[in-house]
Amino acid sequence: MTTKAIQHFINGQVTAGESSQSQDVYNPATGRVTGRVSLASAVDVNTAVEAAQAAFPAWSDTPPIRRARVMFKFLELLNAHKDELAEAITKEHGKVFTDAQGEVARGIDIVEFACGIPQLLKGDYTEQVSTGIDNWTVRQPLGVVAGITPFNFPAMVPMWMFPLAIAAGNTFILKPSPLDPSASLLMADLLKQAGLPDGVFNVVQGDKDSVEALIDHPHVRALSFVGSTPVANLIYERGARNGKRIQALGGAKNHMVVMPDAHLDKTVDALIGAAYGSAGERCMAISVAVLVGDVADNVVPVLAERANALKVKMVCSWMQKWAPL
Repeated sequence: MTTKAIQHFINGQVTAGESSQSQDVYNPATGRVTGRVSLASAVDVNTAVEAAQAAFPAWSDTPPIRRARVMFKFLELLNAHKDELAEAITKEHGKVFTDAQGEVARGIDIVEFACGIPQLLKGDYTEQVSTGIDNWTVRQPLGVVAGITPFNFPAMVPMWMFPLAIAAGNTFILKPSPLDPSASLLMADLLKQAGLPDGVFNVVQGDKDSVEALIDHPHVRALSFVGSTPVANLIYERGARNGKRIQALGGAKNHMVVMPDAHLDKTVDALIGAAYGSAGERCMAISVAVLVGDVADNVVPVLAERANALKVKMVCSWMQKWAPL
C-alpha cells in the first residue's frame, strides 16, 4: 500500500517545500498510515508569507463586490463537494460521516455570511461629534493574516477564519493540524477554482516550528488560534511581544449544573451529546456534570442505559469501502 504525500499550498501551487521533515497521517478507523505530511521550516513559512505579501496590494484594491463574487463561487463549489470534504475529514480525523457532514455545513454557514461583505465593510460618518469636528469610520484590510487551527474540526474552524479575512481584503496563511491536513488542501483547491488569485490563500503544513515562524514573521499582521489553553497563552504572549493582533481561543469546556427539577430526558440528551457528539471534542463540550441534591438518583440510571445502547463504532457505507485503504 502506497501512502500519499500531503504538502503545502503556496502561491496557488501544491509544493513540497524546502524542509525534509514529515510525519505520518493515520486513518483512525484502521490504524493504518495513509499519508505523510510535510512539516514546514521557517524558510517554507517565509515563502508563503512573501507570496501573501505580494498578492495583498492587488487583492486589497479589488472592490468588495468582486471579492464577494469569488466567495459566492467558492460557496457553490463547497456545496457541490461537501461530501468529498466530509469524507476527507472522516478518513483522517475519525468522526463518523454524518458528523463530518455537519461540520462542513457549519463552515458553509460562515462562507454564506462572508458573501455579504460589501454591506459589512460599510463605514460610518458622524457630523459634529464636537464643535467643528466630524468623525469617519473606515474599515480597511490589515495585510497578511494567519490562522492556526486544531485537529478536532479541520474544516469548520478554518472556515471561521479565512472566508471573512479574505473577503475583507486580507491575504491568508492557514496552518492546520498535521493530524488531519487533507481538508485544508481540498479547500485551497476549491478557492483556486473559484477564481481566487494566487497567493491570497496559502496552506503551510507543520508543527510547533511553523507556528513560531508565523508568530515571529514581521509581515504577519494578525493571527487567530483555536486550541488548548496553554498553547493559547503562549501564542498570545509571543504574538503580543511582536506587536501583532492576536485572537487566541483556548479550552472552553463547561460544567452542567443539573437541578432537582430538571427535565430528565433533556438532561440525558445533553449529557450524551456532550460526551459522544463529535467524539466529545467540541470546544464547548460538557466535561463535568454537577448533580444537585438527589437528582443523580434519577439521572444516572437513565444515562447508563442510554450510554450502553450507543453504537460507538458506527461505520457508514462509504467507510466500509475505504477501510481497506
